[in-house]
Amino acid sequence: MKQLISAAGRLVRQFPRTHLLLSMVLLGGVILIAFRPDSTEPTPERIQNISLPERVTPTPQPTNKPATIATEWQTVTVKAGDSLSSLLQPLGIGAQQVYKLIGSDTRLERLASLRPGDTLQVAISDEQTLTAVQYHPSRVETLTARLKNGRWQTRISQREYQKQTRFAQAQITDSLFLAGAAAGISDKLTLQLANLFAWDVDFVLDIRKGDRFRILYEELYLDGEKVGVGDILMAEFWNRDRHLTAFRYETLSGDVEYLDIKGGSLRKEFIRTPVAFSRISSRFSLGRKHPILNRIRAHKGIDYAAPSGTPIKAAGDGKVIFAGIKGGYGNVLIIKHGQSYTTLYAHMRNFAKDMRVGRRVKQGQTIGYVGMSGLATGPHLHYEFRINGVHRNPLTVPLPKARGINDNERAEFLIAANQLKAQMTLFSEASTLASSDVF
Repeated sequence: MKQLISAAGRLVRQFPRTHLLLSMVLLGGVILIAFRPDSTEPTPERIQNISLPERVTPTPQPTNKPATIATEWQTVTVKAGDSLSSLLQPLGIGAQQVYKLIGSDTRLERLASLRPGDTLQVAISDEQTLTAVQYHPSRVETLTARLKNGRWQTRISQREYQKQTRFAQAQITDSLFLAGAAAGISDKLTLQLANLFAWDVDFVLDIRKGDRFRILYEELYLDGEKVGVGDILMAEFWNRDRHLTAFRYETLSGDVEYLDIKGGSLRKEFIRTPVAFSRISSRFSLGRKHPILNRIRAHKGIDYAAPSGTPIKAAGDGKVIFAGIKGGYGNVLIIKHGQSYTTLYAHMRNFAKDMRVGRRVKQGQTIGYVGMSGLATGPHLHYEFRINGVHRNPLTVPLPKARGINDNERAEFLIAANQLKAQMTLFSEASTLASSDVF
């Protein structure tokens, strides 16, 4: 054994010290790895129990809000001679409740002018109290009133029409309305067309055979059924050597205007003729013989013959400065428009309701009715137009134009107008092809 140890010692002394140290380190590492416990054995978990407080469910608090109960409607139908009071009286509703309902909101005043065939839905409590009313003034409107805490609350809801664009054109041989009927459009739409160009065309005096028009307009539908016509979107009218164009445009402020292709308003500050007349019975003349006085007397206006009771319209926006009797003119109304213009309406049968000095009126508003008060041989309107107090011929005086499109909207308007022009061209070409023998 001693010899073996002595031999090992000699062997070790033969190695350099550095190599000997490295060998010992490696041998120690091998021994440590060999004797290390198996790493795959699970390490025991340390478990700690934690007690949480119990969740407390809040107790529901009583509420005073009543449960929503569906309204039980009863339907009543209006017959000739019925009023709202007579309709509700058999249901136990007295006139005082009806009066309180109608007087609670101006929108409910429509219930005071029901028409035969109209229907109402009403709800009545066990105490014979009227609690709700629902009325349909039209197929798209619903007027609902509910009694809450002793007060009536009113709401109007409205359905939207489905709209389709349509095209029509015609050439005039007799009258505008006959041409419109031949084109398949209603009198309402023809009247709308006439009103568009009323500031430039007198559709009684200016129309000639061969004049023509074409329009783009809206048809209105509900649930797939046609229920009427809407607005004219674009119109063209050829009168003698004039070509007039109108484009419908809704401004950023929500106003609807009809404009020419440059964005100028078709509307003038004044309408040319303030009454729907059958003929001109006397023209503007400084040497006209008076039919009753039988002597030469200047006639500084236009006489429009029309049936008694025909509505007379304000020629422009303004303020009433005279309403009363003025000698041979009979019942007279004078309106001041701005600083320079006044219009006079004479021989009226009577004035419109609340028409008095100081009242402001809008263009086209009914101000009175045709009659033959004063020195008159028959029912007619005598109409005068004055600029700075000087009488001018209402048929020929140049009328100032209303303001057109704002500059900041002009580009958008021109885009919309050109789109309508393109539509009109497509419809017109399709109509020409359909009426030809090409196919």
